[in-house]
Amino acid sequence: MTNEWRRIVAALDNPYRRAVYAEAVLGLPGEPTAKRERAMSALRGAGLVDASGAAITGVFAQLLAEHPPVTRSGVDRWVRDGMIHSYPAKSADRDELLKWAAGHIPGGQLTEAEVGEHLAAVTTDVATLRRYLVDAGLLHRNADGTSYTRA
Repeated sequence: MTNEWRRIVAALDNPYRRAVYAEAVLGLPGEPTAKRERAMSALRGAGLVDASGAAITGVFAQLLAEHPPVTRSGVDRWVRDGMIHSYPAKSADRDELLKWAAGHIPGGQLTEAEVGEHLAAVTTDVATLRRYLVDAGLLHRNADGTSYTRA
């Protein structure tokens, strides 16, 4: 986070200063008090209002233009910090995510517990992910259900 963002967040962290800023944005006059003047001083310091107390428009648009939000693509749309946080609705997207998850399971015959250990690295709901992988044909379970192999 840049220093400019930090100043703005710090200025708006206080509920009273947020209320004073909202009044400035709406062009509403406020009670001239010492507390309000301290709030306006903090808002001026953050570049949110000018010397007259009027809101400076475009501050947020300018910051966002300088620091555009990160657009996620591929499996990153459903993975945060290496963990699956949601499953996509579209089957092609779900297949892509499940192939990514299956890549965390080594080849060879594994017990259910071993599969679970590998899947725990990418999900908090191991049983659901294991079922999805079996249903998608990316993980095969033997007939008696005691071992698995990656497809």
